[in-house]
Amino acid sequence: MPAELTFAAPRRAKPPRHLADLSPDERRAVVTELGEKPFRAKQLAQHYFGHLESDTAKMTDLPAEARERLGSALLPPLLTPVRHITCDDGMTRKTLWRAFDGVLFESVLMRYPDRVTLCVSSQAGCGMNCPFCATGQNGLTRNLSTGEIVDQVVAVARDLARGEVAGGPGRISNIVFMGMGEPLANYRRVLDAVRRITDPVPGGLGISQRGVTVSTVGLVPAIDKLIAERLQVRLAVSLHAPDDELRDELVPVNTRWKVAEVLDAAWRYAGTTGRRVSIEYALIRDINDQAWRADLLGELLAGHLVHVNLIPLNPTPGSKWTASRPEDEREFVRRLRAHGVSVTIRDTRGQEIDGACGQLAAAEQ
Repeated sequence: MPAELTFAAPRRAKPPRHLADLSPDERRAVVTELGEKPFRAKQLAQHYFGHLESDTAKMTDLPAEARERLGSALLPPLLTPVRHITCDDGMTRKTLWRAFDGVLFESVLMRYPDRVTLCVSSQAGCGMNCPFCATGQNGLTRNLSTGEIVDQVVAVARDLARGEVAGGPGRISNIVFMGMGEPLANYRRVLDAVRRITDPVPGGLGISQRGVTVSTVGLVPAIDKLIAERLQVRLAVSLHAPDDELRDELVPVNTRWKVAEVLDAAWRYAGTTGRRVSIEYALIRDINDQAWRADLLGELLAGHLVHVNLIPLNPTPGSKWTASRPEDEREFVRRLRAHGVSVTIRDTRGQEIDGACGQLAAAEQ
């Protein structure tokens, strides 16, 4: 494998062990090793996943003398919010997080009339090296642990439940793994995070699998592994070009797995799960927004269980890449629909708050 397609994260100190890293059986084992009754593990999980509480000092159903010990062992602080920035009258809120080792990553909460979506990061940085992406240009620092992924969700869900986000108290309904990083390059931890997010309380947060979307630039073997899990999460493929010549440039992993291989894997996923695949396509002016590329994309997708999300590019400072002209965007949509392909243009939230993944972290660094 060429060096630029090596997906392993650099070796760094590990985040502290957290309740969310562990299965229910593993939690009971840790609690027992601490000299406590196994059912204390379920009590801790009920507080964390059910009540969104991480402070054992507030868990009055635990023995007072055990709270600090249990908290240190299973609920250590993982994330510190560096800042929250908002737009859309507070309905969009981006959070910059700092982990125990100082690495920075981001999540974005988006409130809509019919749903509340949280976009989470799975890595600090990204090793996919897509040239139009702020995160890709910063490189990969390390994988996030399962606990660090899940704790983004719990922390934001807590703020929502307490009415600390514009719009009043609420609940997260959708999770999208579309923040910093390539989720399937951190496969095991992301899969464990999906289970913690979707397992019923107190095993997890109890969010429906059908409300979870996992994105990928097209790591075909990992897509096949995900198929074997038989989950009901949605698969999103960041395609960005229908032809190999351009996609080799925009998504360098395409030099390993070509467009046809990636789409074949996507169709296998749709065929096994019955879930419609999302094709993510960032429209970049004069690069991938030509009418003939819309026709080629339509030909590739026609007749499949698929939906296209066209994304007006959120340009990064100093970048040559910018959003398509409105007339080219409209023509792209028209041509896809002419091929019978379902397509929408993604709501471009967060542009005024460095909404593209990696922009806020890059600015802080």
